[in-house]
Amino acid sequence: MATKTERLPHEPTNMQLIQKTGQAFCLDVFLWFYVVLASHKIVYEKIILGLRYPDFHWNQPITALVVGIVIAFALTFTRLSIGKACFGLYKRDPNYPIMKEPFSILGVFILLITIISGIFITQISIREFLSESGLQGARRIFTALFQPNMAIFEAALFAAIETIYMAFIATIAALPFAFLFGFFAARNLMADSKFFFTIYVLVRFFLNMTRSIEPLVWAIIFSVWVGIGPFAGMLALSLHSVSSLAKLYSEQIENISDGPIEAIKATGAHPIQVVWYGVVPQIVLPYLSFTIYRWDINVRMATVIGLVGGGGIGTLLMQYQGLAKWNEVGLLVLVIASIVWVMDYSSSKIREAIK
Repeated sequence: MATKTERLPHEPTNMQLIQKTGQAFCLDVFLWFYVVLASHKIVYEKIILGLRYPDFHWNQPITALVVGIVIAFALTFTRLSIGKACFGLYKRDPNYPIMKEPFSILGVFILLITIISGIFITQISIREFLSESGLQGARRIFTALFQPNMAIFEAALFAAIETIYMAFIATIAALPFAFLFGFFAARNLMADSKFFFTIYVLVRFFLNMTRSIEPLVWAIIFSVWVGIGPFAGMLALSLHSVSSLAKLYSEQIENISDGPIEAIKATGAHPIQVVWYGVVPQIVLPYLSFTIYRWDINVRMATVIGLVGGGGIGTLLMQYQGLAKWNEVGLLVLVIASIVWVMDYSSSKIREAIK
């Protein structure tokens, strides 16, 4: 009687092969769309033709996309496909130098196109950087910065304290939400049923969306919502901290040992009991370390979001910078540097103590 052929554990299924092939093709399409468009707009029009601001026609991206699809399709059946190499769709000889592989050569070519495009897009100019007028302006500013005006020290100190408290409250407010979302965003806890997996996908989507928007942008939004001040900055930092901490928490949960969880499940414990007694004891110390590190990050961010009305010392810095009072700005820069140094040193010592 014929027996069913067993597949090795590391051997992908047909569906996985189809999925990887599709992903590899999409990656190749994106890369070649980018290469065609960058080569035409930057290398040809900007460098060869010397156009300072080349016109951008709506049909150019479409043409580049079509050409990218054609090139990607042609390379799908060859060893030139970068997508196939990235997704491991063909085996390479480990003794053969990777830089001599055809896909590596194309990768270097794409990197060179990117570097050349970046240089011209950012308009790098050594001549302007070392120009006489530019150096004189820089000399005036740095001379003023290193002569801080101590008359505003009291106001700067109060603004610094406001910044520290704003970051602290933002971190504390984010903790319960991040703690809860961390469990729902852990794949190993949410893959038992379709319902829980749907929750996992939705939570991950929410966390990725909120984390992808910088606190500076959130500060602008909340400044319009609740008005300019430290409350808007605290809300911006808190929302971003929820998504960032939840991601760190969930990844820590995904890396825990399965032994205690399986032992507790064997006793017939409720899922909440499994999490409380099998998961939580393994994540307490890393959670504390992540939380302290996040407070450290929030203190630094708080100085930046103050530039858009988020309160704290950043708002004071924006006011004096707008008035070109560089001596006052110099004092604020020293205060900010001192805060960041003290917070970084303190948080590193606390993280070392709880390990």
